Amino acid sequence: MKNIQITPELARRIALHAQLLDGSAEFPAGKEGVARIIEQLGYVQIDTIAVIERAHHHTLQTRAADYDAVLLHDLQANDRRVFEYWGHAMSYLPMRDYRYYLPRMQQFAASKSPGIQRRLNKCGHLLQPILERIRQEGPVTSKDFEALPQEKGGAWWDWKPSKIALELLFWRGEIMVTERRKFQKVYDLTERVLPEGTDTRMPSDAEVEEFRVRRALSAYGIARAKDIHAFLQLDSKNRSKTSGLTALVEAGEVIPLTIRNRNGAEYYTLPATLEQTDQFSRRPATLHFLSPFDNLIIRRERVQHLFDFDFALECYLPAKKRTYGYFLVPMLWGDRFVGRFDPKADRKSKTLILRNLVFEPDFQDFETFLPIFGQKLREFARFNQCDTISIEKSTPRTIPEHCKDFF
Repeated sequence: MKNIQITPELARRIALHAQLLDGSAEFPAGKEGVARIIEQLGYVQIDTIAVIERAHHHTLQTRAADYDAVLLHDLQANDRRVFEYWGHAMSYLPMRDYRYYLPRMQQFAASKSPGIQRRLNKCGHLLQPILERIRQEGPVTSKDFEALPQEKGGAWWDWKPSKIALELLFWRGEIMVTERRKFQKVYDLTERVLPEGTDTRMPSDAEVEEFRVRRALSAYGIARAKDIHAFLQLDSKNRSKTSGLTALVEAGEVIPLTIRNRNGAEYYTLPATLEQTDQFSRRPATLHFLSPFDNLIIRRERVQHLFDFDFALECYLPAKKRTYGYFLVPMLWGDRFVGRFDPKADRKSKTLILRNLVFEPDFQDFETFLPIFGQKLREFARFNQCDTISIEKSTPRTIPEHCKDFF
């Protein structure tokens, strides 16, 4: 096979095009557009941190200017075009991919891992009673099990074991999240949530691994073997990290390549991607504020390798060990990351606070950038239901003074 090498610039443009961040994507407005975004990305990660709008809403709003949370709710609760399960982490996933998660559900049901066994020892006796309650009474939330034991006439109604039991049933695929109400999960029987015609055939190991590779390369555009393997938390009896990839390369359905000046690291792409490189021409620079859980940024090593941007989420570190701040939002301008900021939406005062705004040391084009930044920051404030903006600290220190005219 011919040794293919591409430039770092082309590699970045391929990645941004696949992630719908190069300004070329055209989707319908409303639910259909949001559904297509989720289908292209393969998953949208859910996270509980709410210092600004939660990660799943942020990731979708980055790509859909007319995004509203009700659109995602409708796609899950009414249209049944997405479902929740373990993707990269807990995620919204395209319903058409449902069957490829069946082995993971089966693995949870048969698991002898210490963690699962501890949960079963604590609340395994609750699984069937909870299933029967849902069957008889309909959808439930964990709050439906918060009553004191004496009020329900049985110790099994203790809240914490019941919540664990709901999660186990969910992991095993016996119940699904039918919707969320104010972020609270509402569970129902899987048979009542899955839309008619959903493919529920158990896939073979080879099918799971091929799905993993194709899904990852469609969403990433270009990726290394380790990126492909980590893309989704799927399960198959074949534990090889490269079995599906090797088979597709040998069949000519995946193309290996390298990137100039990247130490010979082997990347992979789909043939159709290489055939469309004329679509990846340089476009006017678009500014995006990415969620730290955004699909583009979540693989930190990949981002550093492709974009020369060293990024880490610091919210899980003690405050004294943080370099930049708690919940860092990377700024992508064109095909370059130019900095990051640590935001907080103060809901009471309706103020978007940038607790720390830091540009990359080699970034200099502030004259062009700041008006665009000001406009984008106003849009970001509105997305977070904020009316005013405050920058508490910045590097360079003069940025707040220069931004006064823009917001």
